[in-house]
Amino acid sequence: MSVIKQRVVPQQSSTDLGTSRAPSGVDTPQRLSQWYMARKSLRRYWQLYLIMLPALLYFIIFKYIPMVDAVLAFKDYRLVLGIWGSPWVGFKYFTMFFDNPVFWTLIKNTLGLSLYALIVGFPIPILLAIFLNEIKHGFFKRAVQLVTYAPYFISTVIMISMIMLIFSPRLGVVNVALKEFGLQPINFLGIPSFFPSLYVWSGVWQYSGYSAIVYLAALTGVDPELYEAAKVDGASRIQRILNIDLPGIMPVAMILLILNVGSLLGVGFEKVYLLQNPLNLETSEVIATYVYKIGLLNSNFSFGTAVGLFNSTVNMILLVLVNFIAKRVSDMSLW
Repeated sequence: MSVIKQRVVPQQSSTDLGTSRAPSGVDTPQRLSQWYMARKSLRRYWQLYLIMLPALLYFIIFKYIPMVDAVLAFKDYRLVLGIWGSPWVGFKYFTMFFDNPVFWTLIKNTLGLSLYALIVGFPIPILLAIFLNEIKHGFFKRAVQLVTYAPYFISTVIMISMIMLIFSPRLGVVNVALKEFGLQPINFLGIPSFFPSLYVWSGVWQYSGYSAIVYLAALTGVDPELYEAAKVDGASRIQRILNIDLPGIMPVAMILLILNVGSLLGVGFEKVYLLQNPLNLETSEVIATYVYKIGLLNSNFSFGTAVGLFNSTVNMILLVLVNFIAKRVSDMSLW
């Protein structure tokens, strides 16, 4: 009878197995597998990575590297010493901005314009996309698309020139029409209460057609069998829109809503600045124009950077907050 000798291997406890780590400098099988898959993907799709490289370099050079100079907001910048050689002053310029008498005016104007534009401008592209999706006549549909898309390609300077010509107190089309009805001409650009409406509704006219493209693309992804089933069940057009079209574009709408809310304090600078004049400054002065005047025109770069950093921080907080709420409420979010 042969005796089989077995070598006894000491067993590790579950605690030892859970806490065991590979020695430093030694790649684990999982890590080697990840490196292998990355190299394989790079060799196989190197053309796609090459196409992506310019966009990646753009964001690194013009977006991420300049973020390092945000320390200017915490320094008393002196041109001779440079950014990193200038002395630190902590939150001095933030305190100056918060204690400034125009602080709450800037916040009110910026939030007012942004909320006005969001409330008015967000649902209109959705309605336009649903309207275009319901049109069956090809020529009329293409004509409407051309008319609504074309304003997007008008530059901001040309847009402001058109607004000034249309609402000119003496020769503007609107005031000429008012004179024909026996009414007195109105200086629309000189009355502060008219500025938000001019800014928002001109933006709606310019961008609604282009924004509707996103929703039209989402509508094309809706299963046609849903429409056929709804017709068989006798659903009206309004019922099909409410129960098929709107749920179909809801994920896209939620993502765009989160992005829009995340930029509430990011009112566009060019259009607001070009529409400004001493008469409507009460409602047209926003954070972006204030930073330009203080930071560049007055050469107070540290103060301008502090205001801009405050603006960006609030936008980031709003973006994260709205994304968290949307994820809890509708299970749709950016991340």
